Amino acid sequence: MIIKQISVFLENISGRLAEVTRILADNKINLRALTIADTADFGILRIIAVKPDEAVRILTQAGFMAKETDVLAVEVEDKPGALAAVLDIFSKNSINIEYMYASLERSADKAVIVIKVEDVERGIKVVEANGLKPISAF
Repeated sequence: MIIKQISVFLENISGRLAEVTRILADNKINLRALTIADTADFGILRIIAVKPDEAVRILTQAGFMAKETDVLAVEVEDKPGALAAVLDIFSKNSINIEYMYASLERSADKAVIVIKVEDVERGIKVVEANGLKPISAF
């Protein structure tokens, strides 16, 4: 299942991350997962939001550069070796992982990992063929 991820480009200055999360909170947009990568001058905030289209619209109206990207979300057991097993499947099928991160969601001894791969459709087929549980929303 494909999930819409939002990438928000931020200047690397104090308060910008707080501003983004405040705008989303004020508009009642709940976040399910997030990660941030930074350089000296800017950062890329990647989020999974409950209402991605609305979140992009709101952030763009507020002057932020935001775009949607297709990613995979896979539920894995919350135990040692579970992530390695998932990554082995991608490796054995020659699927390049561009980046990944874990979600804030966790229930019933499961965790959710968000994975950006070069070919999302192929990634989904490999996930399903190997008995992994793709998540369409969380």
